[in-house]
Amino acid sequence: MNKRRLGMGLVGPGFIAKHHLDAVRRLGDVDIIGIAGSSSASAEHKVKELSAGRAFRSYEELVSDPGIDVVHNTTPNYLHFEVTMAAIQAGKHVVSDKPLAITPEQCAQLRDAAERKGIVNAVTFNYRGNPLVQQARVMVANGDLGALVYIHGQYLQDWMTDDGVYSWRMDPEKGGPSSALADIGSHLVDLAEYICGPRITHVLADLATVVTTRYSSGHSAEAFGSRSSGDLTPVRVHGEDLASVLLRFDDGVRGSFKVGQVLPGHKNDLQLEVNGRSASLLWKQEQQNELWIGRHDAANSLLCKDPSLMLPAASAYAQLPAGHQESWADAFRNVIADTYAVIRGNSGHKPATLCTFADAYRTACVLEAMLESHAQGGVWSPVSDLYPAERSPAGEVPSVSAGRTEAGASPA
Repeated sequence: MNKRRLGMGLVGPGFIAKHHLDAVRRLGDVDIIGIAGSSSASAEHKVKELSAGRAFRSYEELVSDPGIDVVHNTTPNYLHFEVTMAAIQAGKHVVSDKPLAITPEQCAQLRDAAERKGIVNAVTFNYRGNPLVQQARVMVANGDLGALVYIHGQYLQDWMTDDGVYSWRMDPEKGGPSSALADIGSHLVDLAEYICGPRITHVLADLATVVTTRYSSGHSAEAFGSRSSGDLTPVRVHGEDLASVLLRFDDGVRGSFKVGQVLPGHKNDLQLEVNGRSASLLWKQEQQNELWIGRHDAANSLLCKDPSLMLPAASAYAQLPAGHQESWADAFRNVIADTYAVIRGNSGHKPATLCTFADAYRTACVLEAMLESHAQGGVWSPVSDLYPAERSPAGEVPSVSAGRTEAGASPA
């Protein structure tokens, strides 16, 4: 087992960055080398605020530092591609926030570049790390639900209800062609396929922009931030803030998603329900320590997070005993722990929560089909593998021998 401490650097110290840093600190064997921001001054400020090593003048300087083994990319969407590609070319392992990039083509280029370089790559679809998400996944895989019939869910928020909230997510130059679907709908796509197994093959999407004019102070609001103050300028926005999508999966399974960020009272209302011929499962993020199990021939039940009652493959992700609530941050830590286990070579297989660049490319293709369906007037659109992998099968994790083993070293 490799006992050497690893060095980590982070680019883009916004809302999600502190959670990356917290998760890495909890591993206990990783040193935070530093941060690169939008400017030297920004990086200096965030280094002091987050006690995160030293400030780098640019992401180029950070990714070239020989003491950094792993680069965490938490920049706005439009910078994901260039920052991640630079890290790959420098031979660094990469942990990227979602989405991996703005377009499927960019995602495929990153996937292929990471494979050629032999670096470990991960995208933080953090809900995979919840113990009861793991319980649901294992139950479905074991056949406890019988043949699947219907997969449906929602991800609803209200932080963008106020027209005085303006974020880079609404700017197509920075957020890409999709807003709510890329931001939170991507989690639904990932969870549905991850928990259930069947792949989405066709989609029919109806998208809407409820708040068409927003008022900006000139600075982007952080996620879940409050209304801008001072002199505000009206900005016309076109990205969807509401979406309804019908789904067809392979194996004949049907489904549907609801996504919205302008729905008062819904803070982080992510839910996924899976209905089979024998039983159903429902997981709600806002009650994430509970898993509802529905039956037609017996009483419904509620499984509370309890390692002693969970299936072994799922209980391994529960860090606390029964009655001790685990949180969003704990699930995030589980994802980071699995990723670093691969980097260290401590995992001989793909860990349960690891979402590779190949997996994230798949999600990008599903979202692209949703945008195409709406653009064509709300018709069924196929999900296509737009840019097939040039080398390894989707989801393959680079072998330990192919990865970097010393700081600054490149694979042989």
